[in-house]
Amino acid sequence: MLFICGEGLGHTSRCLALGKELLAAEHEVHFGAYGYSKELVEKTGYSAWEIRPEIRLRGETGTFEIGKSVKETLRNLSPAGFRKLLKLIEALDPDVVLSDGYYSGVLAARSRKVPVYFIGHQFNMEEFFQKRGPLLDAAGKLVRKFYNYIFSSVDGIIVPDYPLPYSVNRRNFTISRALNENIFFSGPLIRSRYGEVEAKTLRHPNVLSTIGAFGYRAAIFRKVLEAAKLDPDIHYTFIAGPEIVPKQFPEIPENVEFTGFTDNPFPYYRGSDLVITAGGHGTIMESLAFGLPVLSFPDEKHTEQENNATVLEEAGYGKRMSYLTHPEVILACIREVLEDENYRRKTRRLMELAEVLDGPAAVRKLLEEKFGERPAGEENSKEET
Repeated sequence: MLFICGEGLGHTSRCLALGKELLAAEHEVHFGAYGYSKELVEKTGYSAWEIRPEIRLRGETGTFEIGKSVKETLRNLSPAGFRKLLKLIEALDPDVVLSDGYYSGVLAARSRKVPVYFIGHQFNMEEFFQKRGPLLDAAGKLVRKFYNYIFSSVDGIIVPDYPLPYSVNRRNFTISRALNENIFFSGPLIRSRYGEVEAKTLRHPNVLSTIGAFGYRAAIFRKVLEAAKLDPDIHYTFIAGPEIVPKQFPEIPENVEFTGFTDNPFPYYRGSDLVITAGGHGTIMESLAFGLPVLSFPDEKHTEQENNATVLEEAGYGKRMSYLTHPEVILACIREVLEDENYRRKTRRLMELAEVLDGPAAVRKLLEEKFGERPAGEENSKEET
C-alpha cells in the first residue's frame, strides 16, 4: 500500500516509480492519493483510492507562508478521514505500507499493526517555524516531537536521494543517530531510467523549464520568458504546471515552446541541456538522474527548498536563483552553466550513479528480503481490485 502526499508532484512521481517496479515483479500494489496526485496516478494507467488531504502548503508571489499553511492543514484534519484510512488498510490487508510524506498513513498502519516505511527527504521541519514569533516557535517544537515520534515508530525510513556525500537533501537531514540502522538511502526513485528513454527532438541548446503546480510561481515564467527574448539562439521548453496556462503569457518569443502539463517529462529531460525549476526535491532528482545541471528558484522562506538549492550551488550541480533575479542575470547564469563543462561533468557522474543505484529496484529488493512472499496456501482477506 502506497500512501502519497499530494503537495507537489514529486511525492507522486517517485511512488509511481516504486509502483511500476513492484508491479513488474508481480507484486500487488494499491495507491492512496488525492487531488493532482490522484489524477496523475490515474493518467499513468493505475487506479487509486481517495484519501483525505493532510499537509497543505500556501503562499503568494513566490513566498511560502507557514502561518497560512498551518491554518489550512489544521482545517483538513479529520477524524472521519483517519477512520477511512483504518478501514482501507483493514480491507486491503497489505503486507507493508509505504507512506511518502503522508503521516496519517503511518499512524493508521501502526494502529492496525501493519509494517510501515516512511519515504521522505525532509527531516528538519522545525526550521519552518523558527524566528517567526513565539506562537510559531511553540508550534515548531510540537511539530518536532510529532515527527520524531513518527520516525522512531516506523520499521524503516527510505530516503529517495543519493547516499552521502552526494545527497542533495543533506542540509535537511537532521535526524537522531539512534535511527541510523533504520535509514536506507535508495538513490533517486525515477519512473524512467536514462537508458530507457528516447530523447525528444528539440533545438539546441535547449533549456527545460519545469515549474510545479503552484500558480504563484508564474512569476518565474515571466522572468525566464523575458530572458529568452534577449538571446534567440538559446531555445526553451516550458512544461507548465496544472495551474498555469500559456494564455497567461502574451508575446511568447519564437525560441520558446509551451508543452502544457505532461505526465511524462523524461523525453524532454533526455533532449535538453539545462533545467530551470523550483527547489522541489523530486524534480531536482529527476534532472540530476538525467545528467542535467539545474538553475533552482526555491520558494522564499521555504527552508527545505532553499537548502536544496544551496547544495546544488555548493556541489557544482547548478545555481541557486531568486524570484528577484533580473532576466539579464538569468540569461548570464544560463550561459555560464551551458558553457562551463564542469557543471555537465559533475551531473553526468550523478546520472551514471543513478543508473548503478537503480532506486526503485533497491527498494523492491529491500522489501522482498524483509517480507518475502506470503506462505503457500495463505488466503488474502481482501477482494481483488
